[in-house]
Amino acid sequence: MTGYEKDCIGYKVMEGNYGFIIMPVTKKQVKKTTKPETKPKTTKKTEKKTTIVKKEVKKTTKTPTKKQTKTTKEVPKKPKATQTKKTTKKSTKKEVIPLKKVPPPPKEPQEPKELQKIRSDIHKILKDRFLPLAVIDDIIKNIANNPKLNTKLKAIIERVYKEYGNNLIDPTEACGMVGAQSIGEPGTQMTMRTFHYAGVAEINVTLGLPRLIEIVDARSIPSTPMMNIFLRDEFRINPDLAKEIANQIEITHLTDVADIEMDLINIILYIKPNKKTLEKKGLTIEEIHEKVNHIRKIDAKIEKDKIKITLEDPGYKSLQGINETLKKLKIKGIDGIKRVIIRKEPNEGYVIYSEGSNFKEVLEIEGVDPYRTTTNDIHAVARELGIEAARNMIIHEAHNTLSEQGLNVDLRHIMIVADVMTADGTVRAIGRHGVSGEKSSVLSRAAFEITVNHLLLASQRGESDRLDGVAENIIVGQPVNLGTGAVELTMGLRKPKPKTKKKGT
Repeated sequence: MTGYEKDCIGYKVMEGNYGFIIMPVTKKQVKKTTKPETKPKTTKKTEKKTTIVKKEVKKTTKTPTKKQTKTTKEVPKKPKATQTKKTTKKSTKKEVIPLKKVPPPPKEPQEPKELQKIRSDIHKILKDRFLPLAVIDDIIKNIANNPKLNTKLKAIIERVYKEYGNNLIDPTEACGMVGAQSIGEPGTQMTMRTFHYAGVAEINVTLGLPRLIEIVDARSIPSTPMMNIFLRDEFRINPDLAKEIANQIEITHLTDVADIEMDLINIILYIKPNKKTLEKKGLTIEEIHEKVNHIRKIDAKIEKDKIKITLEDPGYKSLQGINETLKKLKIKGIDGIKRVIIRKEPNEGYVIYSEGSNFKEVLEIEGVDPYRTTTNDIHAVARELGIEAARNMIIHEAHNTLSEQGLNVDLRHIMIVADVMTADGTVRAIGRHGVSGEKSSVLSRAAFEITVNHLLLASQRGESDRLDGVAENIIVGQPVNLGTGAVELTMGLRKPKPKTKKKGT
């Protein structure tokens, strides 16, 4: 026997990737893994017997793994109080705030079978041809009101399709130029006035030319932000519930609800809340006290109908500083919304109009209808509802500002502007910081603003101009590649073939 075999006590069975592996167990390994125990002396016959190992022995002969040894170590028990503190801390961290479920929009009533039949008949007449859905809906409405027209349905569809074809833009037409001219020309006739909203002098809405410039420039914050907050279900019927939502939305500072008095001799501040205003706003003294306690280095206590504030480090300068912070202290409401008006609209119920806008936080309030609430802040709409909603907002706002002053501009021209502003997924201004400044043509950029800078930068970069647009071709003095200028036709110089005479003539 070799030296290794002399040290071998027995064998252990281990699971491998492709079966069982038999490994020898030496005295040294046993000393490391287990404590020394009194074992009977083994003879040569017993050593031979240990070589024959069964599968059942595998479980008992396995050496304890690292994970098992870690768990077997005795852990000193801590008192119950400390354990409970830790568990509470962990539970607070893992707590997930449940999301508010927004109710689905009201389902539109299903179309009656009579109208469905008319719609299917129209699609059969059209076959592969296209008509806009709004036009088809108008035809169905008119036929439903006057059933006699159903006999002339084919003639009506053919006439409508012909008119639709006549109104389509011709190939290579300068639609951008026409759109810009149709908005720019009436824009010169617009007045620069503001509108006092809902008969209240404090809430103003910018209209006219300044508002149109705001929309086209894609200003991040409008000069007079406002919101039309629609309510749902019982909130729009009940005036008390509408007032509760209005109080949640409108921002209220401490000075709106209470008077602040300074005692310069004792260096103490007193807050005297007004009971009537507290009732209107749905607040209590305890809520004001809780908000005041968030300010550092002060001690606030309720004494009868007052709140007494003492300073930790008394001093005249610190007293003045805390007085200023108390004046600006927010008690209730949403940041950015200064004032709120509730009006009862016909066939709608109570609607809230606000001076100031905070679209995200208003939509989270329970009772607000998120499907109809609007704001004049285009960037806020893009952030919360997406770029398509922002595009619709630009069209709606621009059309309203023009039509409010009696200027009839075709909606399709405004749609072109909105499409250009939102083409790349963001709201861009039409100016040197947006669409006009990002044109590929050097001459068209130079024709708009800061001519010298554009030309110098283009010469440094070694840019070239393909002269594809309108402005650059006019500068150079050659025909524009639009309309009739886009068509390239040459007359063939071949002689016409002589006509062959027919037989029998």
